[in-house]
Amino acid sequence: MAMESPARAQQATGETILRTEGLVKKFGQFIATDHVEIAVDRGEFRSIIGPNGAGKTTLFNLITGALPVTEGAIYFDGEEITSLSPAERVRRGIGRSFQISNIFGGLTVRENVRLAAQSMDRDRYSFAESLFKPTDRYDRMNERTDDVLSRIGLRDVADERADALAYGDKRRLEIGVVLATDPDLVLFDEPTAGMSAEETHATIDLIEGVLVDQTLLLIEHDIELVMELSDRITVLNRGEVLAEGTPEEIAADQDVQDAYLGGMTE
Repeated sequence: MAMESPARAQQATGETILRTEGLVKKFGQFIATDHVEIAVDRGEFRSIIGPNGAGKTTLFNLITGALPVTEGAIYFDGEEITSLSPAERVRRGIGRSFQISNIFGGLTVRENVRLAAQSMDRDRYSFAESLFKPTDRYDRMNERTDDVLSRIGLRDVADERADALAYGDKRRLEIGVVLATDPDLVLFDEPTAGMSAEETHATIDLIEGVLVDQTLLLIEHDIELVMELSDRITVLNRGEVLAEGTPEEIAADQDVQDAYLGGMTE
């Protein structure tokens, strides 16, 4: 599917925002990630590709804290975060959109976004401030919620239950939930899975449009999409980094073609 995506305002700066060192995850005797080392620049659009079982989602789970690290270390914005909880990583500026939508279907669209905004706001105030300045806080949360709803194009359905949305709009809402946490780095695990060509195009336009100030890390099986969007690509195979480079370099890499791309030519 050929696509023409809008140019991202944010560009890679040469400053590393995310780095992993010798990242290992074992499940019993099975090694899911084997000394994975990646470095992602601030403002970069990095894609992670590889065959099924290559360790892509496991790597995301390690970065976000959903799984504990067996060996190695993770650094975000210059500080080690290996032992931090998932919630603390979100507060530090790491957001994630899952392969399967994880919105609250029984809540309205507005409530989903507002909960995400509220989760960040709660940690910025002391108990005393929460008692004496509730109106100001709620006004700010409501303003942020409305802003996010406008940016993702769901303000007109803000009071509908999330489970009543079309599939594409559910994924759009999930992006809004991530956006409401004001992340510096966003991890997307197959955000266009199950979408039509039209929905895919709209979703990618949305990601590029509303996350222009964020660093993006993407797992995606649509190779044409990856080649179109990525600044750099990391290829995993059997839990190891097989190759890394620009889309042009990856397309020309014989090892990548043999292991994954099935003879893709330049």
